[in-house]
Amino acid sequence: MKKTSVRARVLTGTAAVAALAAAGVGAVSASAETTDTPAAPAAVKVDTQNKNLAQSTGLNIDAATRAAQAALDAANKAGQHVSVAVVDRDGVTRVLLKGDGAGPQATESAERKAFTAVSWNAPTSELAKRLAQAPNLKDIPGTLFLAGGAPAQSKGAPVAGIGVAGAPSGDLDEQFAQAGVAALAK
Repeated sequence: MKKTSVRARVLTGTAAVAALAAAGVGAVSASAETTDTPAAPAAVKVDTQNKNLAQSTGLNIDAATRAAQAALDAANKAGQHVSVAVVDRDGVTRVLLKGDGAGPQATESAERKAFTAVSWNAPTSELAKRLAQAPNLKDIPGTLFLAGGAPAQSKGAPVAGIGVAGAPSGDLDEQFAQAGVAALAK
């Protein structure tokens, strides 16, 4: 068997790598060729005069943050360790504050109370009373029928929900949530 020199092996290896690279570029180039498919249509204008759009009112992030902070401040002033959630009209969390010392369950409970309050446009303490007549309400996903949630309204319609959890009673949680709602009126 004939031995090849190091130089010959390097040149042969370099040539093989170059050939593979060229084949790869050719394959990529071939797949990048344009076809005769038409381009996507331009954006279509919506006729807003034809009532095709629904408008919704909701808190902006600054207002949601201000409400959450006011609720947390009220709890801190009372010596309570809570979490506060503010959800939009659709129940999507906009702000979540976990206060120092708040328990691990408090964040989820605050979100669920806020969701429940905005969903029914009523304080969760009132909704908890309705369970006696309609016990299946508690089976609706994402809800929590315990005091501590309050809706924020504009012209009687809910625009947000504020939920507080972690105080030793739901009444305190709801008092702090109402402080968050009150901050929006300022």
